[in-house]
Amino acid sequence: MYQFSYAEVQTDSVADAKDRERQLLTRSIDLLAAARDKGPRSIEATQAIYFMNRVWTTFVEDLGSEENELPQELRANLISIGLWLLREAEEIRQGRSENFEGLIEVSQIIRDGIQ
Repeated sequence: MYQFSYAEVQTDSVADAKDRERQLLTRSIDLLAAARDKGPRSIEATQAIYFMNRVWTTFVEDLGSEENELPQELRANLISIGLWLLREAEEIRQGRSENFEGLIEVSQIIRDGIQ
C-alpha cells in the first residue's frame, strides 16, 4: 500500500483543481463558439451565456476569498477580467453586443495561462 506525503496529496489536489478549471473554460469556449456561429438570439447563445456566467461567478467568488492563495495582484486582475466577461455577456444577452469573439479570446488566454 502506498503512503503519500501531505505535500504530494496537496500538489495533486492543486493540479486536479487547475485541470477542472481548464476543462470548465474549454467547455465555456466551445459553447461560446457555437453561440457565435448560431447568433446572439439562438438557444446556443442562451446556453453559452448561462454557463459562462455560472463559471465566472464562481471564479470571482473564489478569487475574492481570503483562503485563495494566489497573489493578491493576480487575484485582483482576474476578478477585473471576470467582471468584464460577465458585463460583456450581459450586453450580448440584452441585444446590445455580439462580441462572442472577445469572450472567446479572453477565455482562451485565461485557460492557457492556468499552469
